[in-house]
Amino acid sequence: MMKVRRFSTAALATVYVAAQIESLMTREAEPVLGLATGSTPINLYRQLVEFHHQGLSFSHVTTINLDEYVGLAADHPQSYRRFMDDHLFSQIDIPLANTFVPNGMAPNLDRECDRYDAIVNAHTIDLQILGIGRNGHIGFNEPDISLKTRTHVIDLTEDTIQANARFFSTEAEVPTRAITMGIQSILQAQSIFLMAFGRDKAWAVKRALSGEVSTEVPASFLQMHPNVTFVLDAEAAVALDDPRTPYPDQENLGSRL
Repeated sequence: MMKVRRFSTAALATVYVAAQIESLMTREAEPVLGLATGSTPINLYRQLVEFHHQGLSFSHVTTINLDEYVGLAADHPQSYRRFMDDHLFSQIDIPLANTFVPNGMAPNLDRECDRYDAIVNAHTIDLQILGIGRNGHIGFNEPDISLKTRTHVIDLTEDTIQANARFFSTEAEVPTRAITMGIQSILQAQSIFLMAFGRDKAWAVKRALSGEVSTEVPASFLQMHPNVTFVLDAEAAVALDDPRTPYPDQENLGSRL
């Protein structure tokens, strides 16, 4: 069932999602959270850290992240492991052994994908956090003629590479590949909360919610899940009320959330 929760601001939407996570954590003995990176969930993690400072313990929680860059060590400033450490893990009481992120430095990437699939299959995700790209991507599952179901290595689009270049000293340092959970792996979660903020996400939200299920809009596959909630601010929801909302320009269309 596709549900939509609209809020006047991204801040209010973020508090709502954080409250859903707190509720899960307080009623489940061993909750498993699926986590995302990028700009969208940063304030969510800040809110969860604040909840921790107010007494919420993460000592019984397991987390599984969506993706990681190929070729970046865990301590690299731009790796997603480092992102999670900086924005969440280092500020709460979660055991690091309970936090899973793909290994972008694995010598055998096929084996790393198999290893990560085994982790996902062994820990049913209770609540998965997603963002959405302007082109409708989730995780690093970009629009394509076909989508892989399980954890896999993907070549990043040129738009994504160019958008990420601002985080690196030289263009040569920008990763060109990533390991990402596949669509089926994402759909295994018991519940999914997709967060989208800003008018530049309006088209993708509209297509994901009510467009044809298509590999051209990977997020549209969420229509096949029984428990998905889109959490939107007013700007991201604008195309749901106004079908004339234009398709976004092509510049940086595939950029990371």
